[in-house]
Amino acid sequence: MVTVRYFAAARAAAGLTSENVEVDDGATVGDALDAIAARHGEQLSRVLASCSFLLDSVAVRDRATRLPAAAELDVLPPFAGG
Repeated sequence: MVTVRYFAAARAAAGLTSENVEVDDGATVGDALDAIAARHGEQLSRVLASCSFLLDSVAVRDRATRLPAAAELDVLPPFAGG
């Protein structure tokens, strides 16, 4: 199980601030992203393409990174501001 937390445009696309996603043992960040994209459709899929991710508060760029048990995955779209 992974807790996915959505921010900004990802939150709007998913329609949620967070959710628990069941994944198999040995699942990767990519597996979790595929599961949420399938669950929430094309709008979230488009947002995910430009997002960065934190896995248990640590930046992760490699979608092949394995998820530890009870992981927390933050989905962070690009932010603008000054």
